[in-house]
Amino acid sequence: MNAHTPTALRELSYAEAIREAMDLAMAADDRVILMGEDIGVYGGAFQVTGDLVHKYGTDRVMDTPISELGGAGVAVGAALTGLRPIFEFQFSDFAALAMEQIVNQAAKVRYMLGGAVSVPLVMRFPSGSGTGAAAQHSQSLEAWLGHVPGLKVVQPSTPEDVKGMLLAALEDPDPVMIFEHKILYKMKGHVPEGYYTTPIGKAAIRRAGKDVSIVATSIMVHKALAAAEQLAGEGIDAEVIDLRTVRPMDHETVLASVRKTGRLVCVYEGVKTLGVGAEISAMVAESDAFDFLDAPIVRLGGAECPVPYNPELEKAVVPQTPDIVEAVKNVVKGRI
Repeated sequence: MNAHTPTALRELSYAEAIREAMDLAMAADDRVILMGEDIGVYGGAFQVTGDLVHKYGTDRVMDTPISELGGAGVAVGAALTGLRPIFEFQFSDFAALAMEQIVNQAAKVRYMLGGAVSVPLVMRFPSGSGTGAAAQHSQSLEAWLGHVPGLKVVQPSTPEDVKGMLLAALEDPDPVMIFEHKILYKMKGHVPEGYYTTPIGKAAIRRAGKDVSIVATSIMVHKALAAAEQLAGEGIDAEVIDLRTVRPMDHETVLASVRKTGRLVCVYEGVKTLGVGAEISAMVAESDAFDFLDAPIVRLGGAECPVPYNPELEKAVVPQTPDIVEAVKNVVKGRI
């Protein structure tokens, strides 16, 4: 059997699927190491690494000092020496402290040395709102890193995909940034046993439909699917596309859907301005799919403000299922 062919299905949580992927990779390849703050005995800020330190020891599951810039720099250096590090940030917001190493080193070294070296580095970013962690611990910054040539940026929305995309990222010669929504960590779903990879750069059609295309990322995929079920009861057949990869973006799957439905709603948690939905909208506008549109493109993104601590305000600043329902109805019924 091909090592990349999924076998039997069973249920795991999103966090368990990540841990299983890391375990499989570490067992198969001594070059795979884990790095990050409190990922050893403590098991990680969200308990994702769990007890892997007891299985592989502190030489391969390494607690780094509380310095994101320093830890990221060591991870980049380790990748340059032939190791395949997985570096965990406690919160995606802390990427701001390590942008020099991510943007100016990891993303550019291969190019600047004419392809003589590669940086096979995976970075994991617990991301998004919904935990009451307030403005400095709740951001969705995937568009920041998606702007940088040399990086691949993924947002798996299911346990099956996060396992497969992490394993695919470890096989990639270039740095891959994985944004994991914190609310998804406890979500359970079917996950194949054994080793398999899920392609980076390929979107997934989660629900076929003919009236409107909803392109969503991360946790918004689940909100979009809930909205689509509600809309179906009102006679609106929505197609839901899980973008999965911010960079490189799957243009053809999105464009084919828009050509079919003639309407597009983009749903993402990051701030609306200059967010992932802006790139999707521009891509459609610059293609032949634009001629198939029967209504203006709609973007549903985060509000133009920091994420509040108050739980009701926190919900109010990112799209929710009723917001998606209302936006789609307005698009389909020509109210915009």
